[in-house]
Amino acid sequence: MATPLAGIPIEDVSEARCVPCSPGLLIGHDEVETLSVQLKAMGDPTRLQIVHLIDHSPAGELCVCDLTESLDLAQPTVSRHLKILTTAGLLRREQRGTWAWFSIRWDALQELRKQAFPRGIDRSPY
Repeated sequence: MATPLAGIPIEDVSEARCVPCSPGLLIGHDEVETLSVQLKAMGDPTRLQIVHLIDHSPAGELCVCDLTESLDLAQPTVSRHLKILTTAGLLRREQRGTWAWFSIRWDALQELRKQAFPRGIDRSPY
């Protein structure tokens, strides 16, 4: 075994040969674009908090005013995050008078999981 400068041993596998195998099919271009938008939407800490708050609300939906108060953010900031999640197809928006109510599109989250991590579906205990 060789020892690099960092002091972590590296196994010498120079004699082993890589045997190429087919990794499978690539995800289609349109699907990759959709997945990328959805994963980016979920990749923001505030948007994750929004989804978490909606998921844990008793009715499964929250008004913009509820989110603004819970997140301690200005209404335009919360609305911008909600628009990103809605445009990505992850939230459902329903207008009631002057207020917008948001709920999670569970079908979209299931599809995201299925498309992004197809092998995980088979291995998941759920």
